[in-house]
Amino acid sequence: MIIPILIMSIMGILFGLGLAFASRIFRVEMDPRIERILSALPGANCGACGKAGCAALAEAIAKGDASLTSCPPGGEEAYTKIAEVLGVEKCNVTKKIARVRCGGGDRAKDKFQYQGVRTCAAASLLAKGHKLCVFGCLGFGDCVMVCPFDAIHMDADGIPVVDHKKCTACGKCIEACPKNIISLEDASQKCYVKCLSLDKIIFVKNACKAGCIGCKICEKLSKGAFIVENNLSRLDYSKVDDSTPLKICVEKCPTKCIKED
Repeated sequence: MIIPILIMSIMGILFGLGLAFASRIFRVEMDPRIERILSALPGANCGACGKAGCAALAEAIAKGDASLTSCPPGGEEAYTKIAEVLGVEKCNVTKKIARVRCGGGDRAKDKFQYQGVRTCAAASLLAKGHKLCVFGCLGFGDCVMVCPFDAIHMDADGIPVVDHKKCTACGKCIEACPKNIISLEDASQKCYVKCLSLDKIIFVKNACKAGCIGCKICEKLSKGAFIVENNLSRLDYSKVDDSTPLKICVEKCPTKCIKED
């Protein structure tokens, strides 16, 4: 009885010494900065950075394979903390927000009654959607469903509205929208045209009450800051200064498709 016990004890000691030796030989040194970078990230694991999650991004930043501003949801606070960990200067980043460039919804006419799967992705596969305007929102809220920060909701007119206080510019809504009517834009640029239709004016007038009709009133009032091209107005912020009457353009737009956040 004693001999088997001694044999098992000796084998246990030998195996233990072997494991200790192996762990010393094959151990992988962990960069201590990774954990600190990870603690600075929001932990949303939303994938906006293109990595599998926050842990993967932290490792990539520590290795220099990703910039310290790779996490949109983290924002300025995270960038500042990561810069401190890396011992580098924090670069200034323009705050971005998601913006919906369509105001149609229930104000836009349908060309047929859609009875399929209630998602924008599915509806867009059938004749580019059930809306008469092929450029506009289909109103099923795919963007709402994918937002990990509860920053988008459908309004009473069937159009998604972004809560800029919650929006982190992660880009999930952009990926989900089959009509490409959502974009990341400079948060400081408050004024914009809430329409992307390139259809002829007479068609837009018939299809949507909220569409841009290319009347050029904004172009004249703004002295060229608004530019009408392909039947659609757009605002060139490089031509905007303190004297540009943006509020007047918003007020005078006949279809109210010029908005100011």
